[in-house]
Amino acid sequence: MQRSSSARKMPPGGRLSRLMRGNEAALLLCFVALIAFFGIASDTFLTQRNLTNVLGQASFQLIAGVGLAMVVLSGEIDISIGSLLGAVAIPLVSVMNATGSLEAGIVAALALALVVGAINGYLVAYVGLNSLIVTLGSLFVIRGLIYVYTGQRPIPDERMLESFYQIGNGRLWGVLPYPAIIGGIVAALFLYILRYRRFGRQVYAVGGNPEVARLAGFDVRRVKFIAFLTCSLLTAVAGILLASRLGSAVHVTGLSFEFQVVAAIVLGGISLAGGVGSIWGVLLGVFILAFLSNGLGQLKLPTEWQLVITGLIIIAAVAIDEARRRRS
Repeated sequence: MQRSSSARKMPPGGRLSRLMRGNEAALLLCFVALIAFFGIASDTFLTQRNLTNVLGQASFQLIAGVGLAMVVLSGEIDISIGSLLGAVAIPLVSVMNATGSLEAGIVAALALALVVGAINGYLVAYVGLNSLIVTLGSLFVIRGLIYVYTGQRPIPDERMLESFYQIGNGRLWGVLPYPAIIGGIVAALFLYILRYRRFGRQVYAVGGNPEVARLAGFDVRRVKFIAFLTCSLLTAVAGILLASRLGSAVHVTGLSFEFQVVAAIVLGGISLAGGVGSIWGVLLGVFILAFLSNGLGQLKLPTEWQLVITGLIIIAAVAIDEARRRRS
């Protein structure tokens, strides 16, 4: 029996509603309300300069947040990303200084990320260690090695390569920052993977119930291992862009970065229990926190109160997530 043409053809609004569920729709409304409020409260908030600057700054959290979302959706956690963000800049800048090649520096940075991701992923997925403990240990080990190698001093970009400067500071048509464009491409790619590719379905299945996923024929350990590799590689991409923005490898880069990213993805609806959430939510969570911080700063609200407000929002997001899980 053939379906009617009206059943086969889904209107554009229907496709959007399939991609953006109730939680993401509520976040979108909150984001629009936030923009409207600060747009009225501050004369400079809605200027092109301010909006594009916030997009550029938020791109680092977005790129790393997509990677962390893959790990959390698979039922694990990786809090070593802050230290890794700072660490990848060291081989990047050091190799560039020695060879004069941006490409060689990027390869070195990605290679370090692969090593860290492989170690974390192997210990969690194949050895069976707790991911929080493993990545907490990685956080301290990597940060300590950063301090030892650098002597707690920045490593400057001695070659002053224009190509290196442009990837973090350049703008398309002089308006849109390249990091924001890269962040958008990463978000779109993983939105597609999680929504339409087999691996995406495996990630949700493993995070939702690993035993059921195993019985369904999914390689649970492989899925989790790849999720850790993905998280480390995307964190490295964010680290490369940030190193370009700073023009050096700075030993304190990434301090507390992991908490900012965790806050954004939790606010965006990624459940810490695994198996629930979407890249739409990650995108909105990152933007809400980025524009909230920027707007509060423009209103001259003291930093300590900005932290209080952000913390209350995160606690509320976790409470809502927990209530939703208990109802389901």
